[in-house]
This record gives sequence, C-alpha cells and structure tokens, in this order.
Amino acid sequence: MHVAGAAKLFAVRALWRATGLQAAGRALVRALGSKDEDLRAIAGMFLVKAGRDAEPLLHEALGRRENLPMILTVLGDLRDTRLEPEIRELSHDGDPTVAKAAREALRLLTHDLRSP
Repeated sequence: MHVAGAAKLFAVRALWRATGLQAAGRALVRALGSKDEDLRAIAGMFLVKAGRDAEPLLHEALGRRENLPMILTVLGDLRDTRLEPEIRELSHDGDPTVAKAAREALRLLTHDLRSP
C-alpha cells in the first residue's frame, strides 16, 4: 500500500465529512478504481461508514458505470434496496465481473429483507 495514497484518502474523507464537499466524496468514489487493493478497501470502508451520506455519490457513479464492481459491493454493504431494480438488471451484464458483483449485492439485499 502507498502510505501517501492512504493519507490522502484519510484527508479527503475528513474534508468531505466536515464540509459535505461533494468533490471530496467523489474522490473516494474514484479511489474505488485504484490499482492498489488496500486503497480500494479503505475508500470502500469510508463510503460504507458514511451510510446514507454516500448514497447520492454512489447512485451517480452507478449511472455513469464508474467502478461498477466496487460500487455494487458498497451498495450491497449499505443494503440500499431502492436501487434493487438497477442492480438486478446489472446481474445480467455482459461483463462477468459486474454481473457477479451485482448478484452478490442482490444476495445481501434480499438476505437483509428476509431477516427477522
């Protein structure tokens, strides 16, 4: 992992959470496409921890098909059932990585719905 990259993500997260600056939140979404797995994981955890505050940024990225496998993973972790139709459609995507991530997100969404 690049320490400088991780430090940048922590700074961006702090800026986004303190000010609500959407550009800072979008930087976390972009980091989901990093070649560094650790940086992707950190960005994903920050977005999941932000909960509903992250949803507009994730919905926007979904519409742009930006970093789809990671976006779908984060949406599944957030249990955002409002996007179930879009996620269900992506479960048949021509990109097998996207389709697999969408199926996993759906599994998380439906599991949550069946929980007592």
